[in-house]
Amino acid sequence: METGQTIFVAGHRGMVGAALVRELRRRGHHNLITRTHAELDLTDQAQVQAFFQAQRPAAVYLAAAKVGGIHANDSLPAEFIYQNLMIEANVIHEAWRAGVQRLLFLGSSCIYPRLAPQPIPEGALLTGVLEPTNEPYAVAKIAGIKLCESYNRQYGTDYRSVMPTNLYGPGDNYHPLNSHVIPALLRRAHEAKVGGLDELVIWGTGTVRREFLYVEDMAAACVHVMDLDQATYAAHTEPMLSHINVGAGADLTIAELVALICTTVGFTGRIVYDSAKPDGTPRKLLNTARLSALGWQPRVALKEGLERTYRAFVEALD
Repeated sequence: METGQTIFVAGHRGMVGAALVRELRRRGHHNLITRTHAELDLTDQAQVQAFFQAQRPAAVYLAAAKVGGIHANDSLPAEFIYQNLMIEANVIHEAWRAGVQRLLFLGSSCIYPRLAPQPIPEGALLTGVLEPTNEPYAVAKIAGIKLCESYNRQYGTDYRSVMPTNLYGPGDNYHPLNSHVIPALLRRAHEAKVGGLDELVIWGTGTVRREFLYVEDMAAACVHVMDLDQATYAAHTEPMLSHINVGAGADLTIAELVALICTTVGFTGRIVYDSAKPDGTPRKLLNTARLSALGWQPRVALKEGLERTYRAFVEALD
């Protein structure tokens, strides 16, 4: 992308969207278009149509989504499938109507079957049953990939998709019930330390494995994929299997993550696992060979990323 072109970052107030704005500005892109939810409701087709017809950006990063952890996904399935489907359909369709040729859709690794082969290759998509706790969200994200591919096939657009692993970093949602695993654990470990508690209860068995990527790395990967010329991108993907995994290349058990977070926070109490609570997918490690072949690797190790994230969390509290 040329630095003078207008770029719409949908979802710029979210953790990933904010990181994207920082990364784009760092690379000299200052002609960015952003809208808050109050200014533009992406689930409202008429509003999205009017926005695109008025602004006509050269490119779009579609980072807007309704997101949350196991509890939120399991408790609000209708909200997760409806809002995400509407956002994707409205933005992708109206981008095409406004003549936008380049768009990047951000999905999620939950698109893959619950028992997918590990590490999970892009080709595992639609080969098995999804994890029940987040199936509505996963179906919406699969639809986003297929929207991009369908518009490319029918209209000749260049709409791309990246599927990140579990993300974390500054600007995350630290809600005690509805957040993802790292922000939820950071908050609870911090509150246990500050409150002088001698015990921290963790959902699940602690045995499932997860992969985590620092959000600044994710933003860098998104811009890297967006900036690839069309021939290079096409050479490493397929018209109906066009998405690219973005991950750290390694995973760890939740118990190992808890130990690392407690060390980062300074909580020295006892850890208790509540096995009556759901674990989710047994393992979810992405195969990132496709992205590696395209010349990108993550830079921020988990220990360093957790330290940065915790500092940002404490600063926000202060």
